[in-house]
Amino acid sequence: MAPTAPHASKLKLLNAALHVIRERGYSATTVDDICHAAGVTKGSFFHHFKSKDDLALSAAAFWSEMTEGFFAVAPYRRLDDPLQRLLGYVDFRAEIMQGELPDYTCLLGTLVQETYATHPDIRAACEKGMSAHIAVLVADIEAAKRRHAPKAPWTAASVGYFIQSVLQGAFIYAKATQGPEVARDSLAHLRRYLLHIFNQTEGS
Repeated sequence: MAPTAPHASKLKLLNAALHVIRERGYSATTVDDICHAAGVTKGSFFHHFKSKDDLALSAAAFWSEMTEGFFAVAPYRRLDDPLQRLLGYVDFRAEIMQGELPDYTCLLGTLVQETYATHPDIRAACEKGMSAHIAVLVADIEAAKRRHAPKAPWTAASVGYFIQSVLQGAFIYAKATQGPEVARDSLAHLRRYLLHIFNQTEGS
């Protein structure tokens, strides 16, 4: 059975949370900020969520669901070679670094950096979402390893976590430098590294 679509006002609050938390950070974001961005009342907020933390848990799940669908239909998913899909993923991540910082940085990375020591439920929700995203990458990494580097000593899971680590670090530097240039350079280096561990050269 397909999941029930969120109520219109709840959807507004979730979308507002995705933007405002990435813009201001979790600690600096208030319920009033989210209600203002969503164009709804605090009464509506507390009809759907018990607290800001409750909203954060729902926002983390909502983000994971949205991004899963977004990446599932990305152009690189249609490529036959799993290595080309993996490289296409890195290229796609660089291409979508457009607009303002909240438009392309990661909600889960933003949340977990602030809450890992104080909000175990939010930390666990972020870890669940990031691990699910990594699992999709790992499937392509495993297939690419079988085809291009069957004797390599590394594991597909370790490369999946490395890719995510580079991405999250790139988002931090995008925030520090107030732009995507350093982040895009990091992804270009990641692409060259992936070619290296799969015994490939650019254009091969």
